[in-house]
Formats: sequence, C-alpha cells, structure tokens
Amino acid sequence: MGANFSSCVCDEDNDGGSSMRPRLGDIPESCVAFVLMHMDPPDICKLARLNKAFRAASLADFIWESKLPLNYKFIMEKALEDDYFVAELGKKKDVYARLCRPNLFDNGTKEIWLDKKTCGVCLAISSKALRITGIDDRRYWNYISTEESRFHIVAYLQQIWWLELEGDIEFQFPPGTYSVFFRLQLGKSSKRLGRRVCNTENIHGWDIKPVKFQITTSNGQHVVSQSYLDNPGNWVLYHAGNFDSKSYGDLMKIKFSLTQIDCTHIKGGLCVDSIFICNIDVKNGVDCFPR
Repeated sequence: MGANFSSCVCDEDNDGGSSMRPRLGDIPESCVAFVLMHMDPPDICKLARLNKAFRAASLADFIWESKLPLNYKFIMEKALEDDYFVAELGKKKDVYARLCRPNLFDNGTKEIWLDKKTCGVCLAISSKALRITGIDDRRYWNYISTEESRFHIVAYLQQIWWLELEGDIEFQFPPGTYSVFFRLQLGKSSKRLGRRVCNTENIHGWDIKPVKFQITTSNGQHVVSQSYLDNPGNWVLYHAGNFDSKSYGDLMKIKFSLTQIDCTHIKGGLCVDSIFICNIDVKNGVDCFPR
C-alpha cells in the first residue's frame, strides 16, 4: 500500500510546474474510511497521522463499532457504571479506547479490558474473589501487598495439607473460544534495596504430585487438566483449559478451581495472584495482561 501511496504524493512536475496528479489528500474520505475498517486498530491510528483526510476518516463511528465486541454495551454497563451513559453518547472510538483500559468492577476484585490488537475480551479475577480453604487461618494463608499483582495483593500459602481454591464469574462472552489461566508463583517475592528478591526457602511438596485444574460452564462444558508447579521465583500462567461461547446475548457462568487434596504430604510456599480469562486469539502470554 505504501508504494501505491508514494506514487500519488507529488506536488510538482520535474520542471517545477504544478502537478495535475491526484495527491494522497484527494482520496475521498468515505473511501479511506472503508479501507481503514479492514485494518487493526493500531494500524488505523498510525494512518490517521498521514493527513487531515485520513484523520477525519479514522473517526468514523462505523469503523470503531466494527472493532467493538458484539456485547460492548453489556461490558460498559458492567465496568463503567456511572460513566456508562456518558460513554454511550460519545464517539465509538472513545468507547473503544475506554474499554481498552483496565476497568475494575465487583468492588475492585475483577477487571475487564479489550486487547488492542485483536479486540478480544480479557478478564482478570483477584485472589480476593476466590474461595480458598483455610484462608482465614493465618497458620496457613496470608494476604500480601505487592506491586507485582494488577490488584496489588496476593494470597500466600505457608503450608497446608488440603489445597482448594474455587471461583466463578457470570458474563456475556462474545462468540469464540476462551482460555483460562491461573497466575501462580512458587516463593514469596519482595524488594530489598530497590531490587526484587524472592524467598524460596519455604517451597515444598509441589514435586510429589501435580495440582488439578477444573473448568465447568453453565452450558455443560467441563475441562480437567493437571500440572506440576515449577519455576520458583517467577510468575507463571498455568493453562487450566478452554471453553466455547456460541451466543453473545446469553449469560454464561464459569466455575474454575485448583486443588491438590492428597493429604499424604504438606505443601507450601505458593503465591496465588489471579485468574485470567481471554479470547484464544490474544497472544504473547502475560504480555497480553498489561497494567
């Protein structure tokens, strides 16, 4: 496309006279808008810098409405709360930009945003929103404040025989396939003299048997997977499984859990940050969950 455009950008003939060739700015705004509609949002924003015609075309509502998920009004009601009606009356580009930012809901324990590249829906659920066996007994669990969590807090397991974490969310998922991840870390990290350090001394019991992940949906889907926890001192996204959504207008309840209930040994030294749910088209692992 750049080669075709460059052949049109010519203001003068070789002899210095005025050129009769069409310039880039002469392309009808409606044509530019139609082309932009078939591009990814980052590319649309780049081309909007070319000239006034491209900038004006890039503001067309039908372009940005095509980038919004089919249930974007439901997401606005869920996440924007008091700003919903203001956003609904605004430009669709502004609505898109607003939904690409992290939006907290459910008393700050859940967050939703759109992936800028794929426009896919992403959800994060804090450890504070999970049902954790023994969480109220400080002999087993503690909540720790940290900058390494998008929710600024993680649940830290000292040691326990019976590990069980459960959570759920009810949501209108646009049609597609979605992945569920648990963000976990073996070891307790902190800062010392401005540098990150991780205490791994209390890690034990995770190499004996794997943990079990389960996903259940209200429309009958059920997924079970297992994984050994490893890579001490680093946050890892453990893939629990996938589920499918067929209709954007129906509420679907997703239940997810992590268990290791073999009481023949104790386990400890585990940090639980959050659960991530994202459209399978969203790439780059943890990089698709910006803060």
